[in-house]
Amino acid sequence: MSELRNLYPEIGYRESGHLDVGDGHQVYYEDCGNPDGKPAVFVHGGPGGGIAGVYRRLFDPGAYRIILFDQRGCGSSTPHASLEANTTWHLVADMERLREHLGVEHWQVFGGSWGSTLALAYAETHPERVTELVLRGIFLLRRKELDWYYGGGAATIFPDKWENYCAPIPESERGDMIAAYYQRLTGDNRDTRIEAARAWSQWEGATTSLLPDPGRVSGYGAARFAEAFARIECHYFINGGFMESDGWLLDNVDRIRHIPAVVVQGRYDMATPVTSAWDLHRAWPEADFRLVPDAGHAFSEPGILHELIEATDRFRG
Repeated sequence: MSELRNLYPEIGYRESGHLDVGDGHQVYYEDCGNPDGKPAVFVHGGPGGGIAGVYRRLFDPGAYRIILFDQRGCGSSTPHASLEANTTWHLVADMERLREHLGVEHWQVFGGSWGSTLALAYAETHPERVTELVLRGIFLLRRKELDWYYGGGAATIFPDKWENYCAPIPESERGDMIAAYYQRLTGDNRDTRIEAARAWSQWEGATTSLLPDPGRVSGYGAARFAEAFARIECHYFINGGFMESDGWLLDNVDRIRHIPAVVVQGRYDMATPVTSAWDLHRAWPEADFRLVPDAGHAFSEPGILHELIEATDRFRG
């Protein structure tokens, strides 16, 4: 690989707003790039992570109409950190409402980490609306994936970071870390919630790239971000992603095998290990599978970023 691709130049948004999706939720969205370009929707991670301006730069702004949105309860969507009426299927329905609101007939769906989970759930529910899929850091939200990252598997690689993650939880409750965190993240004591939220969020911030990124760890510890991120993630995980079965996304992949797709995965991804991407690759051999040999989980790692830009360029029309 002679030269790695990088982000497109910074751009602002042409339009932003809040869409009333019901249940008391207002979903924030941004419409960027070429208004007559190929529509693409960016699906952020978490759940509970929110969007940032850097995500617009994954697409050629002259070729794409780039749509971003904050999922229920996070970012600039309201109410903040809300768990009410907040499930995978609410978010799938929100994407459809947003598509209709913006007058989009079909769009490319781009998602990484939890964004890959939601992108797959949306595409398998509405395959007729998806022109292509670009997926990164595959997370199928199966029990074994949660057990790996929140039950001690990744701790074998990051024992020092794991100690920080365990700190708010008494040893007697560490047999089920997700349940122990859920009790604290949904409790009435704000100090307890924020302490737990920071420990949960910074565990992810510290373990998602091959090389350390102190700035990301610090950002994940910001109280407002951490509360939404940790509460919403834990809410989804303790409920199995609200899927009908543990392998629902793989079981229904035949619904989307006709859709052009690129799947990008870091070899040393500790948050969403390569086994999940490999399982998806085996179930969906038509998708272009790109295994990056020197990367972890983060979209910003050079090899992963290169493959993502190559994918959006390939599909721009």
